[in-house]
Amino acid sequence: MAGRAGETNYELNGHTKVRLLGQSFPQGSIFRDVAGATVLDSEGDLRLNFQATNGRWSFTTDYQLIALYGDGVEHNRDLSTGIGLPVERAPRDDRRLFDLTGQLGSRGKLASLQRFDRLWVGFSGEKIVLRAGRQALTWGNGLFFSPMDIVNPFDPATIDSEYKFGDDMLYAQYLKENGDDLQLAWVARRDPISGNVESTTAVKYHRIAGDNEYDLLLARRFASTTLGIGGNRSVGGAVWRADLVLTNATDWTVELVTNVSYSWVWSGKNVSGALEYYFNGFGLTGASHDISSLSRNPDLLARLGRGQTFSIGRNYVAAGVTIELSPLWRLTPNLFVNLSDQSALLQFVTQHNLGDNLTFLAALNFSLGPQGTEYGGIGAGRPGRYISQSGGLFAQLAWYF
Repeated sequence: MAGRAGETNYELNGHTKVRLLGQSFPQGSIFRDVAGATVLDSEGDLRLNFQATNGRWSFTTDYQLIALYGDGVEHNRDLSTGIGLPVERAPRDDRRLFDLTGQLGSRGKLASLQRFDRLWVGFSGEKIVLRAGRQALTWGNGLFFSPMDIVNPFDPATIDSEYKFGDDMLYAQYLKENGDDLQLAWVARRDPISGNVESTTAVKYHRIAGDNEYDLLLARRFASTTLGIGGNRSVGGAVWRADLVLTNATDWTVELVTNVSYSWVWSGKNVSGALEYYFNGFGLTGASHDISSLSRNPDLLARLGRGQTFSIGRNYVAAGVTIELSPLWRLTPNLFVNLSDQSALLQFVTQHNLGDNLTFLAALNFSLGPQGTEYGGIGAGRPGRYISQSGGLFAQLAWYF
């Protein structure tokens, strides 16, 4: 819906999403101890996106109303503090500068909340873009793992990646006539325990040279310095990408991601595939992982808690293939492998456009590997008990307006 009043243009759109989430737990899982062999939950998400523009000025706000119901809602609320790892699905603002999330209710199997996921004012000139407020920022060349996406990266196994959660920041971009650009971001966060403000200051230069692109990153975040270099180029019809990131936490630590993607036609179907390698210098070594190992790696534990990383190992391979079964139906199998402990996550994602404004998205997840491994379930610090899951179901119907 769009309207006009004087010189100001207004636009309002959004979506409603209804999800069904199922999860099963193997023998020995601490989740099974609390929730039983399986849990089934439902979610509802209403999002209203409003934008007003007047000349070079703009204002954007996205409002969300979220409701969750099921056994997992109740059990996850208890487990989130009991095992030392965040397991709640509902978004929270305890680490953001401003608390724009309000609980409407949280009792038993039901939880509901409202929040502003975007709330910013911006200015766009011929060569300058300025924005202040809650917004999203995505950097880097990773397709699954994103070490250069230093603000708020996606979990590599995220099913619905349409919107990234916003963060409170000041953002500026300077556009050069040759296509290069310089981006600066200052992101403010709070320590959820002390309430002290912590900030990330980052600058990224993006260079275009013919068919090749390059990125240079310098950032200061959480009392550490981060340096990054990356880029992408065409190689024989495929696209090769890579990012190298160095972080000076207790010592200089390396992260590397490199991938190749290619598209082709197979049996009359459009197909695209990607293969990626990721090295996580913060990760645990060895083939057996448990809570005690995490506690002895405070840098990794802090990054997990802040949502900077979602991987506890060192070496990973990820692969995915998208098959266009019809112009309205796509099937994407993905595989994530921890090379150190030989565990894996197998994922089948399907997306079907049911109409101009109606989309069905679904996925099946299978955790593969023995207990004591990342995907098979790390040790929970008690004999014979693991933080483990087996099969998972995600089904979502989205209507856009």
